[in-house]
Amino acid sequence: MSLVIEARKGSITVPPATLLAIAVLAAERVDGVRVLRRRSIELDEPLVRLTVSARRGEQLLELGCAAQNEVHDSLREMCGLEAQVEIAIGELA
Repeated sequence: MSLVIEARKGSITVPPATLLAIAVLAAERVDGVRVLRRRSIELDEPLVRLTVSARRGEQLLELGCAAQNEVHDSLREMCGLEAQVEIAIGELA
């Protein structure tokens, strides 16, 4: 299921793979975060789930919150999507 954005002159369809790419790039803008393969998006709720690798010695709570905020804000600004973002720290690098 894709996100359909109604515009003045028609509609814009954004597939889930594109939304996930936006989410991954946004999360990886946070220094010390690398997104792992486990990721998903559900548009019914909407909900984004990302599993990340965090750099050793970082404050994990702060890192996770920063990644959540980046993903949420990017999807809202680029697509008008207000998504809940779940970050799981899957490994330390």
